[in-house]
Amino acid sequence: MGKKLDEEYVYTDEVGGETLDVIAEADRFNEWMYKTVEKNTYGEILEIGSGIGNISELFVNSNQPISVSDMRLEYCKILKKKFTGRNNFGNVYQIDIIDPEFDKKHINLFGKFDSVFALNIIEHVEDDNLAIKNCLKLLNSSGQLVILVPAFQVLYNVFDEELEHFRRYNKKQLIKLFTQNNIHVVYNRYFNFAGIIGWWLSGNILKKKNIPSGQMKLYNSLVWIFKIIDFFTNRFVGLSVVVAGKKK
Repeated sequence: MGKKLDEEYVYTDEVGGETLDVIAEADRFNEWMYKTVEKNTYGEILEIGSGIGNISELFVNSNQPISVSDMRLEYCKILKKKFTGRNNFGNVYQIDIIDPEFDKKHINLFGKFDSVFALNIIEHVEDDNLAIKNCLKLLNSSGQLVILVPAFQVLYNVFDEELEHFRRYNKKQLIKLFTQNNIHVVYNRYFNFAGIIGWWLSGNILKKKNIPSGQMKLYNSLVWIFKIIDFFTNRFVGLSVVVAGKKK
C-alpha cells in the first residue's frame, strides 16, 4: 500500500511519492531548478512527468503558459486539483513517454508546444532514445527540449535502485542522445555539485532508501551558498546534468 495523500489519492510508487513530498518543502532548491529550466523554455510549454507539480507550480505562479503531464493517474488528479482554473494554465495529460501506442494516443498533441521539458524522467526508462523521439513529436518545427537527469554512474546507489533508475549520465552521453536525434544543443551544464555529498553519504554509507527530510531542509537553507559553488563547478561536475536543444 502506498502512502496516503489525503482522502482521495494514494501513491502507487511509494518511494517516488515520498521523495516528491520531501522535495516539495525545499522551496529554495525548487526555485533554483526552476530558474535553470525556465531560461531555456518559451511560448507554450509542456512538462513531461510533472509528479505533484513541484516545478510546474513555479511556472504557473509566474503566469507562464504551461501544460503538465504524468503517466500515473493519481498524479494527474493532484495536478488537476492544484492548477485547474489558474491563469495561463493549459491542461493535464496522462502521458507515458514510451507508451507503445504513443502515436495513436497523443497525435492530437504533435507539434503543439514551443518547449518541452522533463526533469528526472528519462533515467527511469530503458529506451531513453525512444523517450527523446516522442518528446520531439510534441514540439513544433522550431521547438526546444530541456532534459535534466542524474549525473555520473559512479554515484549510482540505493537511492537510484529504490527510485528505479536504469542509469545515470555524464554530459557527453546526454549531448549524444540529443545530437543523434538531430537536436541542436544550445545549453549544457552540470547542476547541484553540493548535492553529491548528501547523496553519497545517505545512499552509500547510511543506506537510506529515500531522501531524509531533515537533510533536505538543511540543504535548502544553504542553497545560496551552493549556487555560488555551482558557478565554478557547473562545467565539470554535479549531481545532475542539464541539456537544452532546438529541434532542427
